[in-house]
Amino acid sequence: MLVISPAKFTERCLLRPCSAKGFFCQRSSRVGGIVSPRRRFGWCFQRKMSQDLKRCNVASETKEGIILPASRDHVQEAIDAIKAEKVIAVPTDTLYGFSCDACSAQAVNQIYDIKGRKVTSPLAICVADVSDIPRFATIDHLPHGLLDSLLPGPVTVVLKRGDFSILEKSLNPGLDSIGVRVPDCDFIRSIARGSGSALALTSANLSGQPSSVSIRDFEDLWQYCAYVYDGGLLPCGRAGSTVVDLTKPRTYKILRPGSAREETIAVLQRFSLEETP
Repeated sequence: MLVISPAKFTERCLLRPCSAKGFFCQRSSRVGGIVSPRRRFGWCFQRKMSQDLKRCNVASETKEGIILPASRDHVQEAIDAIKAEKVIAVPTDTLYGFSCDACSAQAVNQIYDIKGRKVTSPLAICVADVSDIPRFATIDHLPHGLLDSLLPGPVTVVLKRGDFSILEKSLNPGLDSIGVRVPDCDFIRSIARGSGSALALTSANLSGQPSSVSIRDFEDLWQYCAYVYDGGLLPCGRAGSTVVDLTKPRTYKILRPGSAREETIAVLQRFSLEETP
C-alpha cells in the first residue's frame, strides 16, 4: 500500500515514473509504473488538511489502478490481494494477464465481469512449480519427466482435473479438464507460491480484443484491479502460450500454436507421444 506524508504530497503527485530492476521476468531489464496524479489531487483536496493528519493514503482511493513494478518488493502485496479474493494484473513470460485465487468463486466471477467474457469460456490456472500440479490435475498417465521438460515455459498443458482436484467447482463449469501454466517468470510464480493456491489466469484484455504486451494495452481496465504490476514491454509478441491437450495417454493435440509450437512438439515427440488430429 502506498502511503505518503502531506509534506511530500505535491512532490509525489507529480507525474513521475517509478522504476526498479525487473529481474523477475526474463529478458526484461527494467520495469516501471505510473500512478496518475489526477485522482490523487481529487482525493486529497476534497478533505481538509489538518495538523493531526500525518499521512495520506492515496493508493487505496485511486480509481485508475495502483501501478507497481513487478519486483520482489511488491510480491507480498500481490499475495495479500489474492488471499483477499481480489483481481490483479501481472506480467508472464508471454502476455499480461488477469489473475486471482482459482479456488475463490467470487474472485473468478470478477475476472469474467472485467473481461466481459462468457462463463462458458474456460480459464487456465497458474501454479508455482511442476510439483504443485497433482493438487489440481491428474498426471499419472504422463511419461516421467515430460512436464519438467515443458515447464516452466510458454506452454499451457490441458489435463484432467480428476476426483481429487481442490479447484473451485465453479471454475470452468461442465469441463473435466483444466489448462495449467508454470510461466518462466519468477514474479507470478512467487505470488502463486505465497498464496498457497493456484491462480486463475487469463489474458488482460476485453474478450475478443488483442492480447496485451504492455500495461498501456489494457489501461481502461486498470480500475477493476487491486494492483497492476508493470513488467515493461514483453518481447514475445501477442501469440501467447502454446496450448497442448495431454488428457489422453501417449497422445497429444496442439489446441493453439502460440509462441512455442515447434519446441513443444519436439519435447512431446522425444517422449514418444503421438499427435492426434
